[in-house]
Amino acid sequence: MLDTLAFILIVLPFIAAVGCFVIPAKGIRSAIVVAISALLVVAFVLLLLEGPATFSPETLFGVGVREIIQVADFVLLALIFYFGIRHKSALIIVFAIIQLGMASYLEFGLGHHGEVAYPTFVVDNLALVMLAIITVVGGAIAIHAIPYMKEHEHHLHLEKSRQPRFFFVLVLFLGAMNGLALTNDISFFYFFWEVTTLCSFLLIGHDKTEIATKNAVRALWMNSLGGVALMGAIVWFYKDLGTFEIQAIIAAAPESAILMIPLALLCFGAFTKAAQVPFQSWLLGAMVAPTPVSAMLHSSTMVKAGVYALVRFAPAFAGTYLGYGVALCGAFTFLATAALAVGQSNGKKILAYSTISNLGLIVACAGIGTPAALTAAMLIIVFHAVSKGLLFLCVGTIEQNIGSRDIEDMRGLYARMPVTSLIAGVAVITMILPPFGMLLGKWMAIETAANDLVLILMLAVGSALTVLYWARWAGGLLAVPFKVGAKLTVEPQPVLMRWPLLGLCICAVVVSFAAPWLYSGLVAGAAEVFGPAPYTVAGGVFDNAAGAFAVIPLFIVVVVGFIFALRKMATTEVTPAAAPYYSGANLPDHSGYIGPMNKPVAGLTSHYYMTALFGEEKLTRWVNVGAIALLALMFAMGGLL
Repeated sequence: MLDTLAFILIVLPFIAAVGCFVIPAKGIRSAIVVAISALLVVAFVLLLLEGPATFSPETLFGVGVREIIQVADFVLLALIFYFGIRHKSALIIVFAIIQLGMASYLEFGLGHHGEVAYPTFVVDNLALVMLAIITVVGGAIAIHAIPYMKEHEHHLHLEKSRQPRFFFVLVLFLGAMNGLALTNDISFFYFFWEVTTLCSFLLIGHDKTEIATKNAVRALWMNSLGGVALMGAIVWFYKDLGTFEIQAIIAAAPESAILMIPLALLCFGAFTKAAQVPFQSWLLGAMVAPTPVSAMLHSSTMVKAGVYALVRFAPAFAGTYLGYGVALCGAFTFLATAALAVGQSNGKKILAYSTISNLGLIVACAGIGTPAALTAAMLIIVFHAVSKGLLFLCVGTIEQNIGSRDIEDMRGLYARMPVTSLIAGVAVITMILPPFGMLLGKWMAIETAANDLVLILMLAVGSALTVLYWARWAGGLLAVPFKVGAKLTVEPQPVLMRWPLLGLCICAVVVSFAAPWLYSGLVAGAAEVFGPAPYTVAGGVFDNAAGAFAVIPLFIVVVVGFIFALRKMATTEVTPAAAPYYSGANLPDHSGYIGPMNKPVAGLTSHYYMTALFGEEKLTRWVNVGAIALLALMFAMGGLL
């Protein structure tokens, strides 16, 4: 049973990806994407019911699994080397050569051939948390991409569709992430890690424009740098410990000071994958890709691989100087990119900075390394994936309708796209307000950092800035132009576009409501490797010595308030809004005022972005300098322990 489920989760997406590539019929390709997305969810549910388990498949199609991975590593690195030559990127070429050299040394120099005495795949609570977001959120994004890419290519006026390659890479991504979440072998982990690197490069550069290619190349060299760090850590681990088993490495690291150095390398690789500052530019550049790509990279796959690696290996550096260095880097990223998001009006850029910021919060929790911190990290991973994936799909849907992703152009969108606007509004609310899960996770994170003044200040200020940019966006979306007698009409949408939006919207609310059971059933068990369960849950209330978060009671208050608001809206008369008053100099139609030289000046209403304080030009350089200094400090802390 376990081997079958593993085959569906890891191998079948690779086969389905090939089917998407070689089958020209759009209808069959769409059916493959829908079917594999559904199968992944079913396989995850069955694996969840099976509970914790281990398994070690020996062969695949009559060939040894380990031999397949070993050969595939060299093929992947050769492909990355090829793309470096093709795009004339010296950095990609150099990083590929270094990885090829280290892989060859590991394969032929250290001679690690032999019988493996540990399970190569482990189903534990943390793996199940990751599988949940990969299969559910990733599957919804893949299905939404079917109608989206049709409209996208229509807009580009392509003579020949590129959808076969697009869905090949997108579906391949899901299988690689499932393998990464389940494996207990760090050499397998590296293979799946590099598959996600190559997939992100291909997806970011999908449109083949000059800017898309430039950003794809940047993503590849930055993540290849992380790949060098990860491979260096693997070589070090194997040379010192003689094993690739992740659990054995985690168990041995606290007993050996020298192993903090390869752990620091692993953390560095995770930082590049998770786009932590100063590596944020590759994820910001990924915004040029079609929106399903952005959603996939930000919510359920690429960047989540980075934070997953940190959370997975957190027991190895918990309570060490290295762990504190990781926490400082994450908290700084959380604060800095929240500040950068305040100065943005581009919707996808706000989402990108918000993603990096929340990933920084997860990184900080992994560095703190207490049971409560790891609880916060895992809950934020889940809630962020659902809400952020939904927001990206909403922005893509809105952009195709109005031709803009600027939030100023979304002002009053509720009157034009009421369903999509409401769904986007709900997604924003789940990011910042109680009783929803993101606020629960932030409450836990801030609580765990309460004993450290530097960390608590960065997390508290970053959280305040987060509320500022989300509330500004939601307010503009749901503002309605007042017109007497105006009627709202539901916007038409393809079924495969609307249902993923509705499904993820419902999921965002339901998962937050189910947070107490999610904690008791999955998260608490994973966090207990650090110590006793940090929270007691009774009546839907999270409780510990420091405070309480009443999830279910707050939900009851929200539902009652929502019903009351609906009743009030039903009895309220719509009246036109008063025109703006320009000190008596109004134009006759109130569209502006008479300005200097007796010239008409058009009135303009917009949000306040405080670019003099939070603009990218002002902050980015100093943010990067600060991040580099903190990275150097992290490595120093790792070497000093």
